Parts: sequence; C-alpha cells; structure tokens
Amino acid sequence: MASVTARGWALCALSLFNLLFVFISGADFIRFVSFRPIYHNITGETTLCQDSVPWSVALKDSSVLWALFVDLCLLALFVAQHSLMAWAPVKRALQSVLGALNRTAYCFTTALALQMLMLHWQPVTGAPCLWSVRHAPWSVWFPVLCFALHFLCWAIICSILVIFDYPELLGIKQVYYECLGLGDPWSQKPAPDQRLLSHLRHPVCLELAVILWLLPAFSLDRLLLAGTLSAYVGLAHSLDKQDLAYLCAQLKGKVWLLAEPQRGGVEQNSSSHKEKEG
Repeated sequence: MASVTARGWALCALSLFNLLFVFISGADFIRFVSFRPIYHNITGETTLCQDSVPWSVALKDSSVLWALFVDLCLLALFVAQHSLMAWAPVKRALQSVLGALNRTAYCFTTALALQMLMLHWQPVTGAPCLWSVRHAPWSVWFPVLCFALHFLCWAIICSILVIFDYPELLGIKQVYYECLGLGDPWSQKPAPDQRLLSHLRHPVCLELAVILWLLPAFSLDRLLLAGTLSAYVGLAHSLDKQDLAYLCAQLKGKVWLLAEPQRGGVEQNSSSHKEKEG
C-alpha cells in the first residue's frame, strides 16, 4: 500500500510540475505571438523591418534567408512533435509505457517545443514589412484596436479551454483517476464525445487566426509563422455533419441548464405572488 501511495504522490508531483511549465509556456507564447509585436509598434520601434530595402535585394540577402531557414526548422520541429505524438500508433505505444502520464508527456513536450521555438526564433529585420500602419491617427489607434481584439480572443480561447475540460487536456484528470483507481477518463466518455473530440483537434481556429494575422506591422517571419500555424490548425480538423449536430445539441443543453435556475426563480416568485393575493 505504501508503494502505491508513493507512486501516487510521484504522479501528482509530475502532473503539477507539468501544469506549471505549461502555464508559463502559454503565458510566454501569448507575449511572443501577440502582445510583444503590438508593443513594438506602439512604442515606435523600427527594427521590425526595413521598408527602404527592395524585395529583390532582401530575398537574396543571406541573413534573411538564414533567418527564414531557422524559423522554418523550428516550426517543422513543433509540427512534427505535435502531430507525431497525436498519431494513433504512437499514442498507443506511449500509453502502454507511460500510462496515466501519457497526456502529461504530450503537453510537456508541446510546451518544450514552443519554448525552443520562441527562444531561437529569428526575426527578419532586413526585409520590408508586408504592411505597416504608420500614418496618424491610425498609427496610434490601430495598435490599440489590435490590442483590444487580441485580448478578447485570448479571453475566448481560455474560456473554451475551460469548457473543454482543461484538467483532462493537461493530463491532471488522468493522474487523479489513476490515483483513485477510477480508470481512464477518456474511456468513460460517451461515444459521441469521443468522436467529436477526436475530430476537433483545435477548437480555437477563428480566434487564433485573428491573433496571428491582425497586427499593425507584418514582417516576413511573421508571415511564415502565421501561414504555417494557420494551415496546420485548419488541416487538423475533420468535423462532419454528425459532429456538428451533436455539438449544437450539447450547446443548446448547456444554455437550457444556465437558463433553468432563472426560470425556476421566476416561477417561484410568481407562485408566491399568487399565494399572497389569495
């Protein structure tokens, strides 16, 4: 019994460490992909690009090509990790080895790949921007608008993660069930839930697209980042009419549950009012 308890504590410690690492990596990614580029534009920094350099010259510059090559390798590393560990044969193999820590390992390696991408990312400063809002008054108001929309999109993304059971997404629920001897939480989900979640790899496509593409200044390396991640997120989906019908039914059920307490309160007030009149 002591060995089981010790194993449970070890699983919990690893799960909590992974939660902390994923949370820090997520905050770093928000800063890297969203608010830092906007901040550069608001503060008037001009190192994002060189509009005076012609494209014909920039695309032959060895420093520009090397930066794009490094960035492309970093994106390929992230996509390979994210796809390979989500591939069914690899998932089954890792499940047999890691058990309840399978999802934890997936989240940890994803966060590690993101950290490597952010740490070694090479900005392309020797080429023109694809667009840059620099004329008053939009040079001030457009970055503020971008900041507000980015903030809204990140709030929606965080809300969606909560709705989609973030403890299970981060591997915490699997460890909790393992320690209590409840089995795998995925196997206890209804078949339509399993089907929907297996087809819906990234439920934040629209919000992430706004974050990736809506910026006051859009550099060449940003085009590579936004194009690669947008294509990857878009191609990962395989939803069909059955999934959409089930999702709509679930959303209607949640709306009904949220409205039910208010409806019950109205009916109770109405009945009490009638009793007073009687």
